[in-house]
Amino acid sequence: MLTLQQIRENTERVIARLAVKGFNGKEPIENIIALDNQRKSLQLQSDTLSADLNKLAASIGALMKSGQKAEAEEAKAKVSEIKEKQKAFAEELAKTEQEIREILLSVPNVPYEGVPEGKSAADNVVEKTGGTMPELGDDALPHWDLAKKYNLIDFDLGVKITGAGFPVYIGKGARLQRALIQFFLDEAGKSGYTEIQPPYVVNEASGIGTGQLPDKEGQMYHCEVDNLYLIPTAEVPVTNIYRDVILTPEKLPVKNCAYSACFRREAGSYGKDVRGLNRLHQFDKVEIVRIEKPENSYTALEEMKDHVQGLLDKLGLPWHILRLCGGDMSFTSAITFDFEVFSAAQQRWLEVSSVSNFETYQANRLKCRYRGDDKKTHLCHTLNGSALALPRIMAALLENNQTPDGIVVPEVLRRYTGFDIIN
Repeated sequence: MLTLQQIRENTERVIARLAVKGFNGKEPIENIIALDNQRKSLQLQSDTLSADLNKLAASIGALMKSGQKAEAEEAKAKVSEIKEKQKAFAEELAKTEQEIREILLSVPNVPYEGVPEGKSAADNVVEKTGGTMPELGDDALPHWDLAKKYNLIDFDLGVKITGAGFPVYIGKGARLQRALIQFFLDEAGKSGYTEIQPPYVVNEASGIGTGQLPDKEGQMYHCEVDNLYLIPTAEVPVTNIYRDVILTPEKLPVKNCAYSACFRREAGSYGKDVRGLNRLHQFDKVEIVRIEKPENSYTALEEMKDHVQGLLDKLGLPWHILRLCGGDMSFTSAITFDFEVFSAAQQRWLEVSSVSNFETYQANRLKCRYRGDDKKTHLCHTLNGSALALPRIMAALLENNQTPDGIVVPEVLRRYTGFDIIN
């Protein structure tokens, strides 16, 4: 969430930049400032009472010693009166602080200056393109037909067991999935990321810490009896490792990676965009997470983009990078770059990665800090990226690599799959 200092020192800029996300921040920001003024006033009055209380408490002993019992009793009565006032102030202060927090939790992150204006995905900007477009014949099949032809993925069986959006991978399809996961993890390890194996369910505090709550309750699977949530991405448990942590300078930067299953309700999804592997309720993903000093976070963002680009180049997939406009960005992000690969049989671009810098927004929720050279604590910057999400990578690999003899496995995956072609 935004910091009070950020809001107070740059009020007009915060309101103006929030408008880039399509969020009218004028009323909530003004309410936050008014409540903060109220909080400061209450705190000042409470501190004044504490000072009066300390003076009276010190005087009681002296009065008793000097035999001024009546005066001492009068002082004790005043002490009781002040304590009652303090209690009332404490309750009002806690109520005010809670109101401030609730409003802060409802305000999205401020977009970075480099974020373009725009309302939807149509306004995103193509930054860079790479890879070679495959040339397929008119008889090229989409991945859902290829999966059926070669018995790689059974979508109907997933519907039987669970429901739509929960496919079952079979034989070489399952091995190709496992190969991709291992390849992504190994490449992350080569780039200096420490592997984490996180839980797949998190508590409410973790969801709030990374910004999934209270914004995305409807998109998360909620285990109501235990008040736990199935993770939509490994970003949530991995970043929450650093909740309420003060990092020493030598611990930074933090570079973690994690494989996990991801669970998303995707409420309201329908049509051609959800066919086959295009949109699932459960899917696999390798995530990279970084915790950085603020002055290093944008260099780290470029390194993360280079890492994702390298994976796509090694897989031989055509890709482009989109700089997301304000209207298409997530609630928590300061800036996001999406990677999309071209799916030749579908003749469309499929998103396979989002790489984002959240600046201090998540860190303020998490109280993730580091101790600077000035010996004071400062909020970290948090970043994450998909490296990579598997379903659409699998879709593009199956479609783009189909030949009359079968589906050719990219060379970098063959040592993991144990086979060169699916036929």
